Amino acid sequence: MGIHNIVINAADVPTTQKEHLLKDDPTDSRKLARSLRSGDLKAIYILDTATMEDRTLVRLRSTLVKDMTRYKARIKSFLYFYGVVYPQEFERSGSHWSKRFMKWLGEVSLQHESGIQALKILTQEAEQQRKLLMEITRKIRSLSRSEKYANNMELLQTIPGIRFITAITFLTEIERIERFIDPDHFAGFIGLVPNRHSSGSKEITGEMTFRGQDYLRKPLIESSWIAVRFDPALTMCYHDYVRRMEPNKAIIKIARKLLNRMYYVLKNKNKYVSCVVK
Repeated sequence: MGIHNIVINAADVPTTQKEHLLKDDPTDSRKLARSLRSGDLKAIYILDTATMEDRTLVRLRSTLVKDMTRYKARIKSFLYFYGVVYPQEFERSGSHWSKRFMKWLGEVSLQHESGIQALKILTQEAEQQRKLLMEITRKIRSLSRSEKYANNMELLQTIPGIRFITAITFLTEIERIERFIDPDHFAGFIGLVPNRHSSGSKEITGEMTFRGQDYLRKPLIESSWIAVRFDPALTMCYHDYVRRMEPNKAIIKIARKLLNRMYYVLKNKNKYVSCVVK
């Protein structure tokens, strides 16, 4: 219709205490008009339609992974309830859900036919979920090889700890690294910055802010646990941090360093080279 509009985070609209207590549509309208007139409202970044659809495909895989975890938990709960003991070859959790394990599930015998059929249906659900997960992973891998993502995928995967899924997740969520003016801005978008309450000489630094992208923060922290095993510089930093704080807090600091590396390779289009620590 030719009307210029912007999309903003509702939490970022300047609001007085009086407007909090006396909230109605006329008050909200005056508040928005006042903020627009003074230029206090900053628009959020809107992804391109194609990127949003790519992001939906990647996020759907994350949903299927969670569903697969639920199906596995249901099967294990069923076996525990009826006292079915794993054979010795499957005692290690790493051997679960292999082809031999799934074959064994089909051979589990219970006292009555109803229980056997119930386990069979649960197993079929898990197998169907696995097929869907494999199919969507193949589609995402094909997407990552497209001209739009191939170069940046190659750059990100030169960083220790960053693999295929984490790389494509970041690229579909941020679209353009140029939208972030510096690594601090990038970290703020993801939510790797602490809450801070300062007044005069008193300064309190709290936990990570609740604002951020969980779709990016979680895989980044998971990748950080891998990175500290293969990047000498991050390994040294991690061991230094754990002398002063808990491992779960130390890994957050490692995640911030890993994020800086990602920002650098995407911004400068240079591959990451691991340093040598003497």
